[in-house]
Amino acid sequence: MKLILTADVDNLGAPGDSVEVKDGYGRNYLLPRGLAIVASRGAQKQVEGIRRAQDARKVRDLDHANELKQAIEGLESVSLSVKTAGTGKLFGSVTQADVAAAIKSAGGPVIDKRSIELPKSHIKSTGKHGIVVHLHPDVAAKFDLEVAAN
Repeated sequence: MKLILTADVDNLGAPGDSVEVKDGYGRNYLLPRGLAIVASRGAQKQVEGIRRAQDARKVRDLDHANELKQAIEGLESVSLSVKTAGTGKLFGSVTQADVAAAIKSAGGPVIDKRSIELPKSHIKSTGKHGIVVHLHPDVAAKFDLEVAAN
């Protein structure tokens, strides 16, 4: 079965790659989870869109990583408003995707959520939390995220 990947799949490929897999693996795992689409002419056009979006998030080189670091660390305040209980605990948790959206809404660059390192796996309380963004193997940006009650 010939498929085009829409997400990163371990030991198979990256988004936009055209792969040949066994019918059962494609039909029962990749397609239902939205990790791939069936290869066709129309799907090839979607691949171009996927690759363009991926390139926009990708850090090109060390100089580009340093520019992004300055942009992130130059943000005056990165804050996120969430629903909380009376004690300051969150009803859910703040994830890497939430932090990436908060950076963008604060006027920062678009960052891949997989490059964001939270203090623990998720933030579950209000206050200031130190966040690290790994932009390049040699470059990491650090900033404080203010989690406030809604």
